[in-house]
Amino acid sequence: MGAGGAVPAIVAVEDEMGEEARGVSEPFGAPSNAPDDARAPRLLLVEDDFLVGMELEDGLAEAGYEIAGVAASAEEALTLAERERPLLVVMDIRLTGERDGIDAAIEIRRRLGIASLFATARADSATRARAEEAAPLGWVVKPYRVSTLVEAVAKALDAIGGRGPGPTPTPRPA
Repeated sequence: MGAGGAVPAIVAVEDEMGEEARGVSEPFGAPSNAPDDARAPRLLLVEDDFLVGMELEDGLAEAGYEIAGVAASAEEALTLAERERPLLVVMDIRLTGERDGIDAAIEIRRRLGIASLFATARADSATRARAEEAAPLGWVVKPYRVSTLVEAVAKALDAIGGRGPGPTPTPRPA
């Protein structure tokens, strides 16, 4: 069953070449032309552990969030953030590659105006001080339950008022 108990419809359509394609449409009775602002908030997940990433993706999607992608490295996170323009990035600090999640969060915030919520095992005072430049919307310390992350994501989105991302203004010297 689909959302609200509605039953999804199986549809068959023909493409330009006359080939039949099958898929699942919106559930009967669901609005098919929902306005863009009615879409679920889009999140980018940055997690180097594949299984943890899958669990987070499933849990957040089940909670009603749209997952724009899952990245394992800072470079992949930057590429996905630029392409997908999520409303929020859920960022681990230890990542695959030379750069870490703090570097990625700072660059994503500076270039794209997209905030991060850190979900990491590294939350000591030195790490938090280094991450201040990223202006994180919160910290969830591993190990945690997916329900705890869902709650933190909701609070982070409330903090930005559901606004879409935009570039962060560069302060000018006085």
